[in-house]
Amino acid sequence: MTVLVTGAAGFIGSHVAHVLLARGETVVGIDNMNDYYDVALKQARLDRLLPKPGFTFRKVDIADQVGLAEALGDAGRIDSIVHLAAQAGVRYSLEDPHAYVSANVVGQLNILEFARHNDHLKHLVYASSSSVYGGNTKLPFEVEDRVDTPLSLYAATKKADELFGHAYAHLYRIPMTGLRFFTVYGPWGRPDMAAFIFTKKIIEGQPIPVFNNGEMQRDFTYIDDIVTGVVNCLDAPPAVEEGVVPQRIYNIGNNRSEQLMRLIEVLEDAIGKKAVIDFKPMQPGDVTATYANIDAMTRDFGFSPTTPIDVGIPKFVDWYRGFYS
Repeated sequence: MTVLVTGAAGFIGSHVAHVLLARGETVVGIDNMNDYYDVALKQARLDRLLPKPGFTFRKVDIADQVGLAEALGDAGRIDSIVHLAAQAGVRYSLEDPHAYVSANVVGQLNILEFARHNDHLKHLVYASSSSVYGGNTKLPFEVEDRVDTPLSLYAATKKADELFGHAYAHLYRIPMTGLRFFTVYGPWGRPDMAAFIFTKKIIEGQPIPVFNNGEMQRDFTYIDDIVTGVVNCLDAPPAVEEGVVPQRIYNIGNNRSEQLMRLIEVLEDAIGKKAVIDFKPMQPGDVTATYANIDAMTRDFGFSPTTPIDVGIPKFVDWYRGFYS
């Protein structure tokens, strides 16, 4: 099977590519290698993939319709797509909203158009986000909850991705699954995420910014658990049946909401150093708490995350120290 992985130099995308290659799949990876965060980290992830048999890479922006068609024109038969390329980050969407519409809306459309014209495609799995729950206050978040109160442009674009997906699944019978990711962390993670920011600043003796005076909760999900869920989902596309739209949406999280101050305690223990905390007010676009109901993922794909932060955070800190030493 040949799988197109978009965002292959990204955090989740690179991990997914490794697992697919390890089980014998052919992987075509694409990424635009933009400078939203350290390009050297993206290149380091990519450098681990490039020597592997069965992996090829094309540098292209998914928002570039012509460039995307040219980059994939000689890729051969694509059986499945794991679409993870996106402009991430809630706070940055306040600074550069056009980047989010370009990558997350136009880019989603271009991938859907590519899928539409691929007669061999068995399944398209794409990334949504827990951010779509926006102003919801009922915990845990359930897929059936209303998601029409986004608190950031990022959240609005990810909800738009789900709507575009539904339309294309309905019109063109493309088997499709959207996954709402909940705060993914782990080795090779993104520098704009809390675990990374806090680790760097604690090690360097700098104050860490803690928003909403620490009154925050997140469903922190370890990367290995996430990848297992993504791959299991990829292997089980929705049936294409008369009268049923072949798109599904799932939460994919740790099914456990942790207090932010608890995360900081675990980091302090793993690093062996106390944090200097700079309490700050709530930031525009942020939500106070996230918590995933994953019953449907467990029922349909046997998804059962096994990594609490007490185990996952020390693994991340070990990777960080090794990579940046």
